[in-house]
Amino acid sequence: MWKAMVQAKRATVQLCRSVAMVFAMCLFVCVLLITALGTLAVVGAWLLPETLLLVRRIAGAKRFLVATWTGREVPQAYQPVTGRLRQRLRIVLRDPGTRSDLRWMAAFYVYGWIGLLAVPLWPLGLVVDGVWSGLLRRQPVVLPLISRLADLEADWSAALLKPSPQALLAARVDELTATRAGAIAAHEAELRRIERDLHDGAQAHLVSLSMRIGLARRAYDHRPETARRLLDEAQEQAEEALAELRHVVRGIHPPILSDRGLVGAVRALAASSGLDVVVNVVGLADDGPRAPAAVEAAAYFAVAEALTNAAKHSGSVRASVRLERLRNAVRVVVRDEGAGGADEAGGTGMIGIRRRVAALDGTVTVTSPEGGPTAVTVELPCVW
Repeated sequence: MWKAMVQAKRATVQLCRSVAMVFAMCLFVCVLLITALGTLAVVGAWLLPETLLLVRRIAGAKRFLVATWTGREVPQAYQPVTGRLRQRLRIVLRDPGTRSDLRWMAAFYVYGWIGLLAVPLWPLGLVVDGVWSGLLRRQPVVLPLISRLADLEADWSAALLKPSPQALLAARVDELTATRAGAIAAHEAELRRIERDLHDGAQAHLVSLSMRIGLARRAYDHRPETARRLLDEAQEQAEEALAELRHVVRGIHPPILSDRGLVGAVRALAASSGLDVVVNVVGLADDGPRAPAAVEAAAYFAVAEALTNAAKHSGSVRASVRLERLRNAVRVVVRDEGAGGADEAGGTGMIGIRRRVAALDGTVTVTSPEGGPTAVTVELPCVW
């Protein structure tokens, strides 16, 4: 009996929120819609996009309430509303998400009042269920109906608020457009970095090498000691140029990834990071199936950047890296016990990681509360 009362109380709170939402919608949203669609064409045209954006927020609040009750997130898919008035009007009126929200709102005006049925069920349940369970030792039958009402209302809302296939397709197109733009920007930035490294490093050493070899040829017959010294300097320049070229190659695709795989490469990174790094590996093996090269490279650079940031900014001397093989993905978690409060806008490292990962349809999550710890989680889709 007590358990049924507690559950009925939770359901009543959920139903009361729905009734309050219906009441508020009747008072405010209808007035705004009538004004926007009224005789004042100019004011109505300006108000209509804002009204439909308000409908989005109300639908979002309802999605949150449904997810709180059911434990299942209700997805949403909207087109961003930007530009001038005519463009904003066109977007909100053509967006499939707008039509879904309006259908839900129209239906919610009808079934949203279902929560009022909980009012008579409470006294009836206390009497009937009290006798039923207290005297006859049977399970309550009336109070559980309140929870079923809340389940029914949540199921209806979830079904109506679920994005249509057209809305999901439009959202996916927008996401892929943004991902493509980010991948192009990351590619251009990578090309500029390679060009800069070659120009400032290897090319400068090769120019100096060519000059010294030319001077040595001129001095060879008349000043052999000078020629020998210039050749020694030329050899040093050649070695420095090779080192610069190796550095550039490592920045494009680290050879250690090809030689030792992701696990071995990350362990090498951890050993050379300057921090006390613990590497935990779950489901991956040096001699087991390997992820595609692009996935390994993205995971490797994410670990490298996260460890570099931890060494520079966290103030911690310890960090951990977790490599985990999922069913259809690779998950990388880099965690440090530093001061926290990481600001992604403070540099380009995390932006580069996000663009590289987004190009592979992956996700990056950064949690860094003040006082720490900081954790960077990267998930990359992968077909094993």
